Amino acid sequence: MEYVYAALLLHKLKQDINEDNVTNVIKATGSAPDAVRIKALVAALGDVDIEAALKAAPVTMATAAAAPPGTGAPATETTKKEEPEEEKIEKKEEEALEGLSSLFG
Repeated sequence: MEYVYAALLLHKLKQDINEDNVTNVIKATGSAPDAVRIKALVAALGDVDIEAALKAAPVTMATAAAAPPGTGAPATETTKKEEPEEEKIEKKEEEALEGLSSLFG
């Protein structure tokens, strides 16, 4: 996963996504780069329009999740029990997506 993040970082900084640059980013994190993975990543991204792929990725922004903790009314036992499982799952997915979207900002 760190190799994909390195590629996204290079893209965000408008740098070429090549083996040397990805290797340097991985080294900068204190990790040992894997040359085979880097070659595979660079080859796989060679024909990909990263900007278009990022725009096409589904991003759900949860407005309630963006509010600071403690600003809403406290949940009572009744409201906790009434919340359907689907809503719980959606909330978890939205929180996960919000965390991911902050990485690609």
